[in-house]
Amino acid sequence: MEATQALADLATAKNLGLREEEFEKIKEIMGRVPNFTELSIFSVMWSEHCSYKNSITWLKTLPKEGEHLLVEAGEENAGLVDIGGGLACAFKIESHNHPSAIEPYQGAATGVGGIHRDIFTMGARPIAALNSLRFGNIHEKHTQHLMKGVVKGIGNYGNCFGVPTVGGEVYFNDCYNQNILVNAMSAGIVKVGETVSAIADGPGNPILIVGSATGKDGIHGATFASADLTEESADDLPAVQVGDPFQEKLLLEASLEAIKTGAIVGMQDMGAAGITCSTSEMSAKSKTGMIIDLSKVPTRQDNMKPFEILLSESQERMLIVCKKGQEKKLYDVFDKWDLECAEIGTVTDTGRLEYFYKGEKVADVPAEPLVLGGGAPVYKRNYAPAKYFEKISAFSIDQVKEPNDLIETAKQVFSSPNIVSKNWVYQQYDSMVRNNTMTTNKISDAAVVRVKESDKALVLTTDCNSSYVHADPLTGAMIAVSEAARNIVCTGGRPVAITNCLNFGNPYDEGVYWQFVNAIKGMGIACEKFNTPVTGGNVSFYNQSQYKDKTEPVYPTPTIGMLGLMDDLDNQMTLDFKNEGDKIYLLGKSYNDIGCSEYLKRIHKIKHSNVPVFYLEEEFDLQELISKLIKEKLLASVHDVSEGGLFTTLMESAMVKGLGFEVNQKVKIRKDAWLFGESQSRVVISINAQKEAAFLNMLKSNNVSFTDLGHVTNGSIQINKEDFGKIGEWKQLYDQTIVNIIENN
Repeated sequence: MEATQALADLATAKNLGLREEEFEKIKEIMGRVPNFTELSIFSVMWSEHCSYKNSITWLKTLPKEGEHLLVEAGEENAGLVDIGGGLACAFKIESHNHPSAIEPYQGAATGVGGIHRDIFTMGARPIAALNSLRFGNIHEKHTQHLMKGVVKGIGNYGNCFGVPTVGGEVYFNDCYNQNILVNAMSAGIVKVGETVSAIADGPGNPILIVGSATGKDGIHGATFASADLTEESADDLPAVQVGDPFQEKLLLEASLEAIKTGAIVGMQDMGAAGITCSTSEMSAKSKTGMIIDLSKVPTRQDNMKPFEILLSESQERMLIVCKKGQEKKLYDVFDKWDLECAEIGTVTDTGRLEYFYKGEKVADVPAEPLVLGGGAPVYKRNYAPAKYFEKISAFSIDQVKEPNDLIETAKQVFSSPNIVSKNWVYQQYDSMVRNNTMTTNKISDAAVVRVKESDKALVLTTDCNSSYVHADPLTGAMIAVSEAARNIVCTGGRPVAITNCLNFGNPYDEGVYWQFVNAIKGMGIACEKFNTPVTGGNVSFYNQSQYKDKTEPVYPTPTIGMLGLMDDLDNQMTLDFKNEGDKIYLLGKSYNDIGCSEYLKRIHKIKHSNVPVFYLEEEFDLQELISKLIKEKLLASVHDVSEGGLFTTLMESAMVKGLGFEVNQKVKIRKDAWLFGESQSRVVISINAQKEAAFLNMLKSNNVSFTDLGHVTNGSIQINKEDFGKIGEWKQLYDQTIVNIIENN
């Protein structure tokens, strides 16, 4: 190593986020003390964000095999599922939490851009985007500032890039006041056999960098994402990347065209850790090495230092290994799209990454020890039940007084920000671009996106109620998977596979790690039951804020992004009641349970309570029955019971067409549990009276509980002879609550 490169010390290592034992291990791997640039390389590659060092042990326990999977979890940039007809779907969900908490617009925008790059890097054209967003108290100005920036960032980037945002979820909880969660999902289509891998085969093959020039934005972004947020985190603003959707659109088209030339050996997008990550992961996967000349990298600023070029997370960039002698094919393609394309290195057989800058070797590190499974640290942390769990165990429904005025209670529950319409958010997203979306005017429990090259459709959803996971991580994670599957089944699809975004606090906190371990266990159990293997995803730890003497971790939030398939487009179901006089039934059993409900939190201000009643076998049987009923064309509408309970489900089905309902039932449980409880595995369906006999006949051969609730009306709402008014009044409350909160502040 050249003398001009100063050697690093333990203090430097700690400043870069490394622990003392990790610094010692680096010296052992190197056989010497690393210089600052080399230590910077290790610091980002061994960060939690890149190495999964505190999660990989448990991630390996998740089910990862399935008949439709074309690649194993973690093998490529995204999961890949065979959908038939010679086509495959690439899909993935990832977080961009810390950047969005500091700079909401760019944080969210680059999160969308990054997840789409994961898809088209594999050769798939993105056709759908979804998201899962968590904000703090909506009445706080800081929350509204973050919310406006995030929504605008997602909308502007996605709309300009030309991929429809077709679904998602928005939740509000005080635990997200400082550390919001922004999870973005993308799905794309590619012909089987035409994908590209992130490999660096063939010593002597040239290495190209394409797309945007490299700048100083995003430096140490991976390290930034692997630490708690503090009052000083705003000083890390340069760690937040800056996105350009128009540039990414050019990169998309150019990349797909370049793949068709046959000149590409391997390709990987530059996300976390930039050039460092792409060069090391591609080399390690192929057991090769690289010589990289950093002075040949196109840059946006003069006099960038070698470590800045290596660690920059500037967006809209790709690293390509080209077949030697075919460089011109790629130059021509990227020149056509007016994109930078520069040769910056060569593949070697040394297994090492040798980085040069202006003739000087600035770093020389082995590739394999940098990456997961090749020598990066792997930890299995101690864990114990979180202290708050004692409060949950002490909860009893008998402590809660039933309300005297059910109508007023219903209005308060129904006006919860977690229940009312999020149209203020969704209307800023283009859901119709490319004309594939089948749920723009047909409201369903999941999004349906037509695959134009076939007679099929993708059915997509993102789901997680973090309050449930907070109350019981194992059961809560099972519910998250089950609700995702239920939404897909209720829409007329069949669940195929999942991707996950695991958002938790600091893994060194035994209570947080207990949440994580049990959530993984619950997720695995449910995925096995529904035969939905895990194709990959993202772990996001350190989602907690340190302000003065207070540390506030977010609720454990293992967001499930599920892919389903609709083999017959005639099976598409919607959630809205269709005609006055149609019969309404509840499938599934209601329990005397109000645990974790919006009702309990909003009306009684109780934060700690038990997870809603859930039995996996009941859930499985219900979904099997729903699928059969849909295939037999017996149902007019299908809508699952979730937040807000039975009352909210009925209201959401009625409001779409301005219809109402009359429900008459002898209630054998508490009235608040019956109307507002959130016990799982329940679905409200409506049927034409002429099909009722066939419907009931099919129910006899199944062991699913069912209840005749009543019938659809022309707009009036009556529950057990009590007049709840007209649907129009409730719809105004539903549509205007969030708009009024934001506009009045």
